[in-house]
Order: sequence, then C-alpha cells, then structure tokens
Amino acid sequence: MEALDSVLDRVAAREGYAELGEVRIHYVEAGEGPLVVLLHGFPEFWYSWRAQIGALAEAGFRVVAPDMRGYNLSSKPAAVKAYDVERLAADVRDLIRERGAERACVAGHDWGAVVAWSTAMLHPEVVERLAILNVPHPRRMLRGLRTPRQLLKSWYVFFFQLPWLPERLARAGRWRSFRFGFERDARPGAFSSADIERYVEAWSQPGSLTATINYYRAAFRQTPRQAEARIRPITAPTRVIWGERDRYLGRELAEPDHGDVPNLEQVIRLPEASHWIQHDEPERVSQLLVEFFRPVFTSAGRGRSAPAQAGSGDAPRRSSGG
Repeated sequence: MEALDSVLDRVAAREGYAELGEVRIHYVEAGEGPLVVLLHGFPEFWYSWRAQIGALAEAGFRVVAPDMRGYNLSSKPAAVKAYDVERLAADVRDLIRERGAERACVAGHDWGAVVAWSTAMLHPEVVERLAILNVPHPRRMLRGLRTPRQLLKSWYVFFFQLPWLPERLARAGRWRSFRFGFERDARPGAFSSADIERYVEAWSQPGSLTATINYYRAAFRQTPRQAEARIRPITAPTRVIWGERDRYLGRELAEPDHGDVPNLEQVIRLPEASHWIQHDEPERVSQLLVEFFRPVFTSAGRGRSAPAQAGSGDAPRRSSGG
C-alpha cells in the first residue's frame, strides 16, 4: 500500500483549529465535497483515521478528523463533568457548523463511536448518515454490562474510576499499558514503530492523560437508569462495521435493537479484524465507508458542505499534531 504520509500529501491534507466556545478543537481536513466527520477512540487521536482520510477525500468527500476534547492538541478541560457525553456530542454538532456545513456523514470508532451514537440521538439534524465501528449501541452496552462475560472484558473501565493510579501506571514502562492493544491485539504490522512514536507524543501532551481517562470517569457519574433515559431513536441511515476479534467487546453486542435504530442498513462483520478494525483492514474499512456515504451525492443537496474556511490551510505536521 502507498505510504500513508504520501497519500495525505496528495490529497492536500491540512490542519486547523475550531473555536467552539467552551473548547478549541484541533483537526485535520482534506478534500472537497459533502462533509464527513471521523471521530477517534481511546487512546488515539485524529491519526487513527490516517488511511481513511485519503480514501474518502479521493472519493469526493471533504473529511474532517478532529482530536476530540482532551486529546492531543485540543483543549483539555480539568473537570470530569466536562467529558459528559452530552458535551462531547455538542462538540460534534458545533464542529460541523463551524466547518460551514448543516449536516455531515459521521463515523466513529471506540469512544468516537459512543459520541457518534449520542450525536445522532441528541442532534439528529446534523447527522446525514452514521457509521459505527466496534462499539455497541448504548442500550446494548448497558445490557452487556449486566453479564459476567462482558463485565470481565470491561474490567479496565472500573479500574479507570480510581484517582491518579491509572495515570501513574499508564506512564510506567514507556506507556506499556497503552501500547499493549496496538502491539498485541492488532494484526502484526498494523501499527509501525513510527506510528507508536506518534501516539506516545500525543499521550505525552500536558494534561492529556487525565483528560482522556476522564471520559470513563464521566460515564460513571450517571446511573444506568439515567443513561437509558438519554436514549432516543436514531433516524439516520446507519451501518455498523464490527471486527470479530475484539478483545474488549462481545460480538453479540454488535446488533442494535430495531426500535433504537430503525434505519439500520447492515451490520458488517470482519472475522479477522480486532477492536482496532480500521488499522487491521484499512482498505476494506475505507471501501465500506465510501460505499455507505456515497448516496449523499444524490440526496437532493442534503449533506453538502461549504468550502473549507480560512484558518485550515496548513499541511499537517508529521508529529502527533498532524
């Protein structure tokens, strides 16, 4: 496969910052056309979508891949409540509007998928189409956490509720616990040593470690009943793409309830992919996203985005910031 940095150069990938009031969000952007927003998971940053950015831009989309709040070069509010999922979903809504669009296709992986589900529920007016990678619908996740099997898989979520200790252990051994999933779960070669160096730089940004773990802490500040009360039917056409070798989430959680996602198009399972699905099978995931988002070109102008605005013209740096 062509070197990924060369692909990003070819599509004139550029970086910028979106001022969203409460936070300043760093992003990488490429291409022109209907807007696609790619939301990364834990413990990643915009770079997790490096393969898909080029593929989508070359297919005629304008792609924006942000560092979500707390990550890498974006703002890192100190309070745990700043990472409540309603605020994270509002960031996506505001980013779409700041980038000059009314609606966007949204794809999310891991925590990015949690936020994508919530954006489609809480702000359906901005989500044209929804693609979810390896995270269950919130109702399915709540049910899963009532089973011993999924509780065991999710042990780290409970560990992250402790103060300071998760941060201390994460830094130990040159980020060994954060690197473990990349180096042991993903396919051999999915993450190069240069990729790992970029992640280490992103994790080392001041305040980033606590901010990213605060996503998990904020999730536990609500009861399961409160979390369920937030659930709304998702009207956007939805595709779920699921790596079957996920160490952290049971494959039985992939299929959402019809009442929650009435316009579910398909659940596509990739038997040889791990939780790090877009890294294990970058070309296949890119193909599935392009195929699923392509109907926006013929949807009577809905989902079209305005040209990129001023302030987003710098090529991404080859460090954690881009």
